[in-house]
Amino acid sequence: MEIRELDENDLESLLELYVQLDSKNALCSTSRSKEIWREIRKNENIKYIGAIEGDMVVASCYIVIIPNLTAGGRSIGFIENVITDSKYRKMGIGKMVMEKAIQIARERGCYKVILQSGIRRREAHEFYRKLGFDDTTKIAFDMRLK
Repeated sequence: MEIRELDENDLESLLELYVQLDSKNALCSTSRSKEIWREIRKNENIKYIGAIEGDMVVASCYIVIIPNLTAGGRSIGFIENVITDSKYRKMGIGKMVMEKAIQIARERGCYKVILQSGIRRREAHEFYRKLGFDDTTKIAFDMRLK
């Protein structure tokens, strides 16, 4: 099992994994996904991390480093799209991927790492708590734009 930053060769496998996160993720075409990937790669503040088994991405998340004018100018790390293939859960793989993302945040001088999780994903919430995330300090809100 290799934990590393993902590249374009991992894109197809990553997109397959994202369908487990939400079946609507299958709606983005391969050509559109490649365009988006090229945009992502231009931004040094966005890092996609994955656990690779053979040529398959079996777990992933991404972290965005957000420059910040508070906290002494220290950045914020924002983690999103955390997913482990259902066949690979409870094996510590998701933890390794998240630890790599958190390591990137530390190396980039972030003062905190934040993430959001679907309200009904109770098992994921327990996973985040075990990693050290605190769900008692903030309330997250989102607005879905049409």
